[in-house]
Amino acid sequence: MTTVSAELHAEISLFYARHMRAMDEGRVTEWTADFTEDAEFHTNARPTAQIGRAEIAAGAGVAARKLLDDNVLRRHCLTTLDIRADGDGIVRASSYAIIVRTPPGGPTAIEFLCTCDDELVRGDGRWLIRHRRVRRDDLVHPV
Repeated sequence: MTTVSAELHAEISLFYARHMRAMDEGRVTEWTADFTEDAEFHTNARPTAQIGRAEIAAGAGVAARKLLDDNVLRRHCLTTLDIRADGDGIVRASSYAIIVRTPPGGPTAIEFLCTCDDELVRGDGRWLIRHRRVRRDDLVHPV
């Protein structure tokens, strides 16, 4: 795998800024549209993977509704974004995500920290997530 150009790095960084804000703002349909139809979402927070955009959307919808019902703000703060290309048009992006939670009246606190590894492909003229693996640091069982 090779490092990517500054232009591609900026493009992927902007993709993640938009993608994470969509979820944080409850725009689940927009967030889910960033996954391929056959995407896989693996996390050590669930016993099984979510397979396909529809299943990922269902899980995200439940989470977004819970936050809305509880009147809680959640923010995904991405750091240490490492982007590599494999030569076949696939981009691999690895980052840390600091998840910050603010209940009504505060206080704001870090909810958890995780590592996010994505496999991105071009589709419909834009980047899409084909495979995502999220590992929460506070959970000990392997993915």
